[in-house]
Amino acid sequence: MTGSVEHAHPTAGRLTALLIDASTEAISAAGGLAGGVYLRSRTPGLLRLAVLSGLPGPLFRPWWRLHADRPFPVADAYRLGVQVVLPNATETMRRYPQFAAGLPFQFGSLYVPIVGGSTTYGVLTVLRPAVTDAAEVLAEHDRVVRLAQELGAALRGLEVANPDQVAWDGEPVCLRPPTASTSLGRAGRFAWDPETAAITLDGDLHTLLGMPPSEFPGTVEAFAEAVAPTDAHRILATLRDTAVGRPPALPLYLRAEDGALRLLDLWNAYEPPAAPAVRGVVVAPGPGPTADSAADLLPDGVFCVDRLGLVVYANPRAAQLLGRPRAELVGRDLWEAVPWLRRPDFEDHLRAALLTPDPVHVHLVRPSAREPETGPPAQGAGSPRSAQDGPPLSARDAGSPPSAQGAEPPLSSRDAGSPPSGRRAGSPQSARDAGSPPSAPGAESPLSSRDAGSPPSGRHAGSSPSNRDAGSPLSSRDAGSPPSAQNTRPPPSAQDAESAQRPYEGDWLALSVHPGPDRLTCTVRPASRVKDSPEGQENAEVSETGMSALAPLYRPIALAIALTEAGTARQVSAVVMRELLPAFGGRRLAIYLLQERHLYLEWETGFPKGFLSPFDGVDLGTHLPGVETLTTGRPLFFDSMEQLTAAYPGIPLDATEGARAFLPLIASGRAVGSCILGFDRPRSFSTEERTVLTALAGLIAHAMEKAQRYESETALARGLQQALLPRRLAAHPQLETTGRYLPGTAGMEVGGDWYDVVESGDGLALVIGDVQGHGVQAAATMGQLRSAVRAFALGDRPPDEVMSSTNHLLTDLDPGLFASCCYIRLDPATGVARAARAGHPPPLLRSPDGRTRVLDLPGGVVLGVDPRARYPVTELQMEPGAILALYTDGLVERPGSDIDEGITALRVALAKAGAPAARPGGRFLAGVADKLTATARHALDRPDDIALLLATRRTAPPPGPH
Repeated sequence: MTGSVEHAHPTAGRLTALLIDASTEAISAAGGLAGGVYLRSRTPGLLRLAVLSGLPGPLFRPWWRLHADRPFPVADAYRLGVQVVLPNATETMRRYPQFAAGLPFQFGSLYVPIVGGSTTYGVLTVLRPAVTDAAEVLAEHDRVVRLAQELGAALRGLEVANPDQVAWDGEPVCLRPPTASTSLGRAGRFAWDPETAAITLDGDLHTLLGMPPSEFPGTVEAFAEAVAPTDAHRILATLRDTAVGRPPALPLYLRAEDGALRLLDLWNAYEPPAAPAVRGVVVAPGPGPTADSAADLLPDGVFCVDRLGLVVYANPRAAQLLGRPRAELVGRDLWEAVPWLRRPDFEDHLRAALLTPDPVHVHLVRPSAREPETGPPAQGAGSPRSAQDGPPLSARDAGSPPSAQGAEPPLSSRDAGSPPSGRRAGSPQSARDAGSPPSAPGAESPLSSRDAGSPPSGRHAGSSPSNRDAGSPLSSRDAGSPPSAQNTRPPPSAQDAESAQRPYEGDWLALSVHPGPDRLTCTVRPASRVKDSPEGQENAEVSETGMSALAPLYRPIALAIALTEAGTARQVSAVVMRELLPAFGGRRLAIYLLQERHLYLEWETGFPKGFLSPFDGVDLGTHLPGVETLTTGRPLFFDSMEQLTAAYPGIPLDATEGARAFLPLIASGRAVGSCILGFDRPRSFSTEERTVLTALAGLIAHAMEKAQRYESETALARGLQQALLPRRLAAHPQLETTGRYLPGTAGMEVGGDWYDVVESGDGLALVIGDVQGHGVQAAATMGQLRSAVRAFALGDRPPDEVMSSTNHLLTDLDPGLFASCCYIRLDPATGVARAARAGHPPPLLRSPDGRTRVLDLPGGVVLGVDPRARYPVTELQMEPGAILALYTDGLVERPGSDIDEGITALRVALAKAGAPAARPGGRFLAGVADKLTATARHALDRPDDIALLLATRRTAPPPGPH
């Protein structure tokens, strides 16, 4: 769902509106903290987060996309069509440990599938405060279910009009939840050019002033009158002072016509060689200005962030401790305003504050003035899509007052005056940029956010350089602008100069986050003033990525849990790729497994095609890091490719720069293989990272050894099972038969399903059966029953005697298992069939004209229960060209669905399969069997094994010449 898609398809705007309305109403109905909608994508089996309400999108990027087969509540709700209610963290950990590992916080959640007709479109989800028992949220759950049903019906109607449009392939739309307070405040920006007397207002300011653009005269006098009629002269005087380089030190406190408080902040923006322009912001703070004024005087730093991560207030002390002037904090995303906060430990604490009612506390090391402040590129890169790219609602504006977000101008500095790479290299064009007219490099828009949202104090010539600029390359906001536009600045205001020049009290800060319904209130103070401040950590490492070496690496916890659920070597490798690489910022992965003193490539991703082929099957005596890490048992870390080539001269390289980690996979002293992690850029590995990676290599080795054992035992079990099935079926010139067997995917235990075709007098016996349960005992019982039925059939006994005799045998054996069976003796020459059934699903018969029906045969109880049971016989007529289908319940049963629905679906599929080929000796049934089992064959989750037996009569061959 990109901006271009929305313009090309008006349905996309309608789809977004429906999803936004549903998520907003669901949060209100369930008393939620946040919520959203996952929608199916055009990639089979992949769900995407389409709408996220009440949470910052970048902070929850790992949950933007989800495969339908993952052990997560959203996936279960979508795949199984069930409603999932998780009242608290304990229940979440019990049922979905992998999901709980990523969000280990005390909150509850609801997940309801969005179904329209027979189609599941996605999942409506709400995150809410935790409760003791699910019964406490029954009423809220019912309301969310009704909303999901209404949304499903609406999406169904939308799909009828545009069949391909009810899907989501882009980033989520992020919006604020319904506000719990009277007002969050509103803000709008403007620009005034004293040379031309032109004044430009952004859309939020027009809304705040209640003056549409068509009614605004476009004069500075009209602007002053609209902001504060009684203080218009004061506004005009201050504007003139600002135009000559004397902006006010503090915002002006003004009164609107209705007496409401308004704040006006002004600063200069230089566009050489022209005279300085004036930029400003008008804020209607709502009912809290008195509290804000009081907080301005506190000795500790205080700032407030709304639920989308936008800074809505900061006192002078917070600005000083965070190293940013207030004007560069308020109205900006926290990660944009303070890039060094973009780190896993703080983001994890922030997630906790957004999802739980309890305050969180964290100690952070602040980068020194000599270090660049660029945070790690992972989660913050590429902000989520917002409805500023197009209809129907802004991702920031939906569900909240227009200016509560700090009012972005029409063109931000990410758009105007900087090349595309200045936005964020490698990321798609953000929604705020989409649809904005391009500007020539170096040309700023009238409302550039570099000017309109931030006075340049703290960054202009002659003042102390800020952390962003000191000793660092040009920031993305400055890339592409003329040098003079970056360096020529007027003197700073007194307040900002104090914030920029006042010395810090050490490198550590103690930050506390106090959750509220609409915003998070944060306090920050020097750690030296807190009793529990870390001692002796002043020289703690900060990695080159900007992450503290003490950052909690919670992703490996998810890796450890996911490894316990991986059953095969490829599943283990896929888990490592999905969980380990993102946790450490890696881009390349290779896993080698040891077999007979050689290492064979099991998995690779990120390496150039064919690069690793020469290393496949290398001997343990080869001088290579991937071999020596296993033979010595020591992990090898190379901070750069130069270090790698110095240690292993002549080694082939796949890149000229980067870093590599070679990890031994050793489980309980047994060598399993080696793992290679590749990074695109040089980097150092801290002591903590080396320790964690080495420990994780042990977990991977144990999981891989378990998977290898599982695969070998599974192969043995499958071989036993195949040996118990018929190698060939009895044949007759007037009858074609074919069979299919599919083992279950859950576990390595063999099943008890079987089929057979046996000669019986002048006819053939068609047999299918299913022994209860799985495992060796079920397979052994199946083998005994198959042998018994064959013996009775070869004696040409009637079907009822075959079933009764087999029932007596199973009862006498007393294996503790029962079995179902269907036995049909067919005379291929006449087409007469006599059938008996013991608790087995009824067979299907497709007539030559395509009509297909269920043969509702009267039958007896399952075998092995009642030794006196009787099995009535039904006589049938099978025409030439008709198809008879016998099957086990694994083919027609689905969790949460009635078996009759599965039988109906199989009947419809058989009807569509077509008529047998007319040519004698043609093998038509093989293709029909493949069609009937195609869905089950490709299913990732097949809980039961499946047997299918098909038969069709051929016309009698013409008599030969005498």
